[in-house]
Amino acid sequence: MKVFVILPAAGIGTRMAAAQPKQFLSLVGLPILIHSLRAFAAVPRVSAIYVAVRQQEIARVEAQIAEFLPGNFQPGHSHPPIHVVSGGDTRQDSVSNALAALAAAPEDIVLVHDAVRPLIDSATIDRTIDAVAQHGAAIVGLPAIDTVKQVERTAHGALITATIPREYVVLAQTPQGFRCSLLRRAFAEAAADGFQGTDEASIVERAGHPVAVVPGSPTNLKITQPGDLALAEFHLAQRA
Repeated sequence: MKVFVILPAAGIGTRMAAAQPKQFLSLVGLPILIHSLRAFAAVPRVSAIYVAVRQQEIARVEAQIAEFLPGNFQPGHSHPPIHVVSGGDTRQDSVSNALAALAAAPEDIVLVHDAVRPLIDSATIDRTIDAVAQHGAAIVGLPAIDTVKQVERTAHGALITATIPREYVVLAQTPQGFRCSLLRRAFAEAAADGFQGTDEASIVERAGHPVAVVPGSPTNLKITQPGDLALAEFHLAQRA
């Protein structure tokens, strides 16, 4: 059984209000994307990594990999090979493109991880792989801490319609992992029906397969807004 990793990194990231997509912003001297790649490259069970980026960014990403993860594709290199493929207009399209490029067997495991979650740790990655091997599908998630309200959106604002017990709620993170055959089938069904999921798990759930939850960490944050970058720098400093 092999483990493949897909990092969809074709987003523009408008909420970051930066001059370039957030995956290329510097985090303690390295692009955010490189931090994420290094995290998975350090896991011995990972066989190969596929990064899906916009077509015009392929050369840039390949140059960054050559600079910060040297030895790619060379005999005896110290990390799994990293492939750069063309992404799509949506996250789902980018994952689909990368999935089509995988030389994976049906029982192999595919992990999908947000390129802008650079603080993922090896222990969580390993736990996710183990959970997928056992259940066929698993995601990293955090229990809800705040009270969760269901609302109805109106022209005058949101109105609460229900309070959802926190024990029934988890906040989804990544990686999200699946047996390759399951993920490919679920994506094919979604494409045939024109369904757009909010994450990979929602697509697999729609295909009727249960998805397990692996405990995540608050430090596995997704860099979305300017303040998140400072918080990620703080956590990296704490690790150091």
